[in-house]
This record gives sequence, structure tokens and C-alpha cells, in this order.
Amino acid sequence: MIVYIDIIFLVNVLIDGALLWTTAKSRKLSFRWWRLAASACLGGGYVVFMFFPPLSFLFTFAVKFLLSLLMLLTAFGFGGLTFFLRNIGAFYVVNFAAAGTVLGVHYFWMSSSDVMNGILFTRSGGVEHKLQLGLLFLLAMLLAAVWLYRTVHQAAKRKEELASFMAKVDVHIDEFASSCTGLIDTGNQLYDPLTKTPVMVMELSQWNGKFPDAWKQKIESSEVEQILMAIGTEEFEWQDRLRLVPYRGVNRSTQFMLAIKPDRVVITMGDKQYETLKVLIGLDGGKLSSDNAYQAIIHPNLLNL
Repeated sequence: MIVYIDIIFLVNVLIDGALLWTTAKSRKLSFRWWRLAASACLGGGYVVFMFFPPLSFLFTFAVKFLLSLLMLLTAFGFGGLTFFLRNIGAFYVVNFAAAGTVLGVHYFWMSSSDVMNGILFTRSGGVEHKLQLGLLFLLAMLLAAVWLYRTVHQAAKRKEELASFMAKVDVHIDEFASSCTGLIDTGNQLYDPLTKTPVMVMELSQWNGKFPDAWKQKIESSEVEQILMAIGTEEFEWQDRLRLVPYRGVNRSTQFMLAIKPDRVVITMGDKQYETLKVLIGLDGGKLSSDNAYQAIIHPNLLNL
């Protein structure tokens, strides 16, 4: 069998470089490319040693772990014990995620005959499985694993950041009460132009059927004027509370939002509670959040932000 050590070295440099780069991105670390390359070459050089039998003593858990520490020091420096420990944790999470993705996809595509052909019996009577991965398959799966890890990590990060802007919203009208989760939007500057009342937006689905079903389509298609024109022809207990609030749409044209005047709105954020009487609730016929993380957009003025 012919083994091309230079190719093995290059492949491992690319793999280690990708794993170190992903670690840096997940930790939002600033780094120098030459240090990252030097660290990747260090990892690639270690793999080459396995072809020299006298150096077999290097392939132990302790040496492998010390090498990973040396690679992280080379790539990102020490920067304090806490900083270094977090780098170690992130590096191993990235490695395990990449290895798990490669093995998972590999076994997913294997047939039963492939599995049986890979089983080996050891001298002691144990059973091992011979893992055969093509070079192109390994590189493709590694890139897919890195992309998947980054996508999941960034999504979790965004969700964590959004959580700090979430609050519980309780809307009260007469004997009716509706509760949902709201997102505090500091860029929301929507006011009723006549009364200067701040407007928060809430999904129509949170009103437990208090609004006629026919209104949803009109709200989604921005035909809310037709709703007010029909007032009086159909019964609705809160007719005197309805308002039309003008706002600029995506195409900068003036549109109208149907809003309702509640008795009061209570916003709970952590151990703090804010109650306001001067507020309008704009009605949205769709979903404000694709993952249903929140059902209302809170005007910052309601929290004195």
C-alpha cells in the first residue's frame, strides 16, 4: 500500500484549520491567520508521526490532550485561565460535533452488508469495526459539520440575546384579559398622530376569538378601512374602542393599522412591573415571530426606555 504523507499532512492541516477557525468564530475571538496556520500545521505534523513506529509512545491520551492545549495556545494565546478554559471547551465541542456529524452521515448511508464487511474479530475474542472514509467524503462532511455547528450556534446565540428583551404582556379590557410574550423593540416609534399615544403590536390570534374571523384577511391585506365602514352592520362589543393608526409600509406608502384601546396593559420584566393606561394595541393578522418566541412588539415608551 502506498501512503502519501504530504497529502495526509495537508488534509489534516485543512481539518485542524477549519476546526480552529470555527472555534474562533463561536467564541468571537480575534486571531492572526499566521498563528492559526501554525497551530493547524502543528496538528497536521502530529498525525505524520504515526507512520514512524519508534514514536508510537506519542499516541496516548495525555499527549493528545497536551497537543490540543499547545494548538490553542499557538492559535489564540493564553489570555488568562478563564479565557483559556473556555477556548478548550469550545474547541472540544466543535471537534465532537464535527466527528459526530461525519460518523452519523457515514453510518446513515451504509447498508447492512457494508457494516458486516467492516466487522473484525480481535485475538482476545472482541469485536471491532473497521471505519473506511473516503478523502472527499471526509472533507465534504467536515465542511457540512462546521456549517451546521455555526448555524445552530448562531441561532442559539440570537435566541439568547432576544431573551433579554422579552417580557410578559397582560392586556385588560372590561372583564377580558389576554396574556402573551412580547419583544421590546427600541426602534418602534409608532404613535397615534392625534393623541400621541404609543402603539404596541399584538397578534390577532391572542384575542381568543373576540374579533370576527372575517377581519383577519382584511387586516393581512391592509384593508382595515373596510372593517370600520362595516361597523354597525355586525355586532362587536368593543366598537367604540377601535382606532385607525397610520404608518409607513415597506414601500414607504402610508397604510393603516387597526388598533384597539384597552383599559390597561401590564408589562412584567423580571422582578419589575410596568402598568400603563395610555396605550393602543395594533392588531396583526399573521405571526410576528417565525418560531413563535413572542406574540407582541412592545413600544419602548411603555417601559420608559
